[in-house]
Amino acid sequence: MLTIAVSKGRIYEEALPLLAEAGIVPVDDPEKCRKLILRTSRDDVHLVIIRATDVPTFVEYGAADMGIAGKDVLLEHGAESLYEPLDLKIACCKLMTAAHKDAPIHRGRIRVATKYVKTAHRYFAGKGIQAEIIKLYGSMELAPLVGLADCIVDLVDTGNTLKANDLEPRELIMNISSRLVVNKAAMKMKNQAIASLLDQLEKTLANR
Repeated sequence: MLTIAVSKGRIYEEALPLLAEAGIVPVDDPEKCRKLILRTSRDDVHLVIIRATDVPTFVEYGAADMGIAGKDVLLEHGAESLYEPLDLKIACCKLMTAAHKDAPIHRGRIRVATKYVKTAHRYFAGKGIQAEIIKLYGSMELAPLVGLADCIVDLVDTGNTLKANDLEPRELIMNISSRLVVNKAAMKMKNQAIASLLDQLEKTLANR
């Protein structure tokens, strides 16, 4: 049995066609049922539906053999203990700094609001900027508007939410896409099944 961890939402929706090419089609619809473990068209594969930020944890500790997670989540988690064999090139966006459109460019000490605390620390330290990181879980765009922070670090797709709140993207930290990660023990114990699935996904990606 192979267990694949994936989160509901954009990643799940964009992963479905890839999984279908490998013959993995969910029998249950997570939007219509409360099941967190979904059966698929393959008796030897189950999908586990969890929060995006929990995917690398489930895979690292062996609760799932494989997982699909955004590179932003993997960077923040610190996924050195996982294999990351495939960039699935789905759910693409950018991890960026953003600030009020009239805000000056800060070169000294700054306050940064983000849920990507570790990633933000690494980024600003690498630029030699002393940054006080304030962890927020949502409504990131509000932080510069009420004086909580000078700028934010967040994912940017269309940029419409930033624009609607008089913010603008500033510096690109990293291009983000979703990756397939594999538990190291599972790679050894279930090598044939995992290698076969990886091969099918690689061929699908090559043909896109």
